Amino acid sequence: MLFRKKIDRYCTYCQFAGKVDDETMICRHYGLVPASHRCRKFRYDPLKRVPGRKTSQSFEHYDAKDYSL
Repeated sequence: MLFRKKIDRYCTYCQFAGKVDDETMICRHYGLVPASHRCRKFRYDPLKRVPGRKTSQSFEHYDAKDYSL
């Protein structure tokens, strides 16, 4: 969920941090930190969260008989 109450408090989702590369963030308060860094000044930014993709449903177990009238 994007707006759940219990959020992983990583710099990856913080409004004070910007992405430098895949593993490094630049924090407004602490400078260059790893993406898994945690601090007390964390403020959640929901726009930085990338939701997971839904898995597509498999129709292999259905026969042609299931689709006919």
